[in-house]
Amino acid sequence: MHIEKNVCESLIGTLLNIPGKTKDGENARLDMVAMGIRESLKPVSEEGKRTFLPAACYTLSRSEKKQFCSTLAGVKVPTGYSSNIKSLVQMKDLKLINLKSHDCHTLMQQLLPVAIRGVLPKEVRNTIIRLCYFFNSICSKIIDPSKLQQLQDEVVVTLCLLEKYFPPAFFDVMVHLTVHLPREIKFCGPVWLRWMYSMERYMKILKGYVRNRHRPEGCIIECYIAEEAVEFCSKYLANARTIGVPKGIEERIESRSGFKVIPIDYKTLCEAHYYVLQNTTVVDPYMSKNEKWLQAEHKRSFSSWFKRKIETELARPENTISQQIRWLAHEPNREVLSHSGYGIGGYYYNTSDHDSRSTTQNSGVMVEAESLHMSTAKDKNLIYANMLYYGVIEDIWELNYTQFKIPVFRCKWVDNKGGVKVDENGFTLVDLNKEGDPNDQFIFASQAKQVFYVNDPNGGRWSVVLTTKPKLYDRGDVCDNIEETPSFSRGLPESDDIDNEDVAYVREDCEGIYVEEDTTIRKKRKRT
Repeated sequence: MHIEKNVCESLIGTLLNIPGKTKDGENARLDMVAMGIRESLKPVSEEGKRTFLPAACYTLSRSEKKQFCSTLAGVKVPTGYSSNIKSLVQMKDLKLINLKSHDCHTLMQQLLPVAIRGVLPKEVRNTIIRLCYFFNSICSKIIDPSKLQQLQDEVVVTLCLLEKYFPPAFFDVMVHLTVHLPREIKFCGPVWLRWMYSMERYMKILKGYVRNRHRPEGCIIECYIAEEAVEFCSKYLANARTIGVPKGIEERIESRSGFKVIPIDYKTLCEAHYYVLQNTTVVDPYMSKNEKWLQAEHKRSFSSWFKRKIETELARPENTISQQIRWLAHEPNREVLSHSGYGIGGYYYNTSDHDSRSTTQNSGVMVEAESLHMSTAKDKNLIYANMLYYGVIEDIWELNYTQFKIPVFRCKWVDNKGGVKVDENGFTLVDLNKEGDPNDQFIFASQAKQVFYVNDPNGGRWSVVLTTKPKLYDRGDVCDNIEETPSFSRGLPESDDIDNEDVAYVREDCEGIYVEEDTTIRKKRKRT
């Protein structure tokens, strides 16, 4: 955990040339001259009291620093994912400030590889991505012991690549310790069982108990006992509203997800109702019996046919129609419950309209669905296959079937034919302006998985897709899962340049760095 934090600070400090954090400087360049390596990066003393440092392959130009910081400042993450990244970016000085341990964890796990897209030479960029991929792999909650040796070999190659491009001063003990992490996992188990994020968060709570700075221990003990007593008593009082005790996650979801009753047009209602029928298990026998007819009529009149079919079967004295099918046969109420926020499956969702006024992004969704594929328009050999679909939630509705309610999301989906691609580094990119089939908008709320989108730093209309893991509780059920933070890409960048000795250590397309000579005179304090 702290290795990841220190490596992240060194990496970002060196890339952005943050004073006090960078591992590059006049002394680092002089060390390389003394070692007889990379003499093209030798510092040049100019007239006056400043020294010119040629731009190294890891040096960012001012425009690239602006692009890097602008990307991070524009990131909006889901609720509970991390702190507000925008508050960590200083656009005036082009640097990151006040990075906490979990902020560094978030950057190394997913955000840093996205922020450096389009900056730095390709070899240096891929090396940094490899390092982030390594930290993402070792922080997984499920690790195959047979793959630990592979992780060991990959981190050795990654460190060798870092040594090719970064100065020797970059490699302090913390960077060296990364090579021992796979072995540590082998003996001690997964990293997430031993990290201290929860302890550090709880220390912040304990610090908030302090009212008298002369007696901090007494304040912490007194407030802790009082809170425990109130929380214990509240469990035996019905409908008690505690004061001073933090609300549970379920209560916070309910208090934020207000709803209103709205009427919707009949065509949209029929579309939502058809999706419910098409994806409900008890209706499958009726679907399979009319497969050929469905291919011709599709969803235009299936709902009315299904209603007549159930009414006919109910007229028989001995029927086995369940209550669920009876109510599904009738169309839902024209008035639906419309939510601006909804918690389900361990995620908390918002509509895109709500996200436009918020500092978080909870409207991105992904769903894996079975779809019909054909090679050409005249192809008669149709194939069903699973595909990933990406979109944005526009409305959150609860369809009222009198005896039960079904939550659905009305989404704007991205067209998979020209709106989704995977680049050479394994990043999934989507064009949110390319809308898919407007007649197929609905999914069950339970089918959705949350994603969030980051504008591609390379510019254009593309956005990078980043997935997240469930963090909240479902309504009534605890989401007891062991899902890890998903990877930011689908594969590890290749390391074909490991034996390439023709490395351009100096960037010709980037301005160098001027270092002012420190003329501060330190005076010894006289003893009295």
